[in-house]
Amino acid sequence: MPDLDALATSHLEAARASEHGRSAELLVHDGPLRQSILALVSGAELAEHNSPHAASLQVLVGTVRVTGEDEPEISAGELHKLTHERHAVTALADSVFLLTTVTGLEESQKSPEAR
Repeated sequence: MPDLDALATSHLEAARASEHGRSAELLVHDGPLRQSILALVSGAELAEHNSPHAASLQVLVGTVRVTGEDEPEISAGELHKLTHERHAVTALADSVFLLTTVTGLEESQKSPEAR
């Protein structure tokens, strides 16, 4: 089992050293399920992108803003279901989050909100 605290620390250090201000690693790849840890320095952004069939973001360190619906701010310890619309993620402080996605589903297997 991965130690999320240790991974958060190491990825935040890597993001601070990166010219792009981010670091990421795929932790779980099981069929359509993916879980990745991502670190962004304050002000860094994951540019607007399409949403997977289902996704959630759990902030481990810091605070991020997700554009799309009502642009919520998500802080350490909070879990947020991501929008099914295009969105971006911006770090409001040096941040680390766990991104859980479900990819590659047939249209009939998508949640009603994603159809």
